[in-house]
Amino acid sequence: MNLFQRNAKLIVVLAMISGSTSGILGKLITAGSMTIGFYRLSFCLPFFIVPLLIKHRKDIIDINKKQLVLCALAGVFLFGHFFCWYVAVKNTVIASAIVLAGLHPLIVMLFMFVFFRKRTPAKAMAGLLIALSGGILVAGMDYSFAGSNVFGNFMAFGAAVCMGIYFCIGNIVREKMNAGVYIFFVFFFCWVCFAVGMLLTKTPLTGYPLSDYIWLIVMTLLCQFGAHAVLNWSLGYVSSLYVSAIETGEIVSAMILAFIVLSQVPTPWQMAGATVVIAGLLYYNRNDLK
Repeated sequence: MNLFQRNAKLIVVLAMISGSTSGILGKLITAGSMTIGFYRLSFCLPFFIVPLLIKHRKDIIDINKKQLVLCALAGVFLFGHFFCWYVAVKNTVIASAIVLAGLHPLIVMLFMFVFFRKRTPAKAMAGLLIALSGGILVAGMDYSFAGSNVFGNFMAFGAAVCMGIYFCIGNIVREKMNAGVYIFFVFFFCWVCFAVGMLLTKTPLTGYPLSDYIWLIVMTLLCQFGAHAVLNWSLGYVSSLYVSAIETGEIVSAMILAFIVLSQVPTPWQMAGATVVIAGLLYYNRNDLK
């Protein structure tokens, strides 16, 4: 086991911090959500093709039908997560969207128990629930589950379901599949979904300000490479529940980054919630079996 594999849990934390920049970068980009998803994957994919053809051509040839189908499903669920989240934040209050979308660790626990009879240790589950309760405090008290917000809330929960299943599929496939090959195919199938979405919605490919393309490149480096690619790699060495649980910490790192970059001062409730999230994740990590 090399240095990176031995420190996979720490690398997941760093990937989570990298991924938490997506909210700030999204605010800086004027293009719509479909365009953002399409371009961050379009910029990312070429960097996988050449290395894979040179070093892992045999791994690509040896992929069986089941693995390819699972990669396609993971890509579809990753697209579903992005799409549901983008729709949710435009149709409900942010607090409700954050809390509901943050339920993906519970989806992972349910999925792994129903299909693989994998139980989560009680202490690890307690740490996870503590972290989720802290997330509720960080999100604030401006929740709404009535009227016009119902659809947005439903989509936010859909984002959680898609994220949870996406992580679970990765945990299964990565046990016997090369990381680079798996990441490429997942991103490729997700890109196909966005490409079809661009066509169906008649979203223009060009005409955006130069700043949009610059920030899209930054988002690709930090969020697609630094976060999603790394998280998919890590699924070969840590559990999908661990990855999903640590992702809960994104709400804290995003709050800190918002303070540094956008000068958004957190409220006492948010600082208290951030403390609870960190305490819950530390307790979870101490009692996680993998």
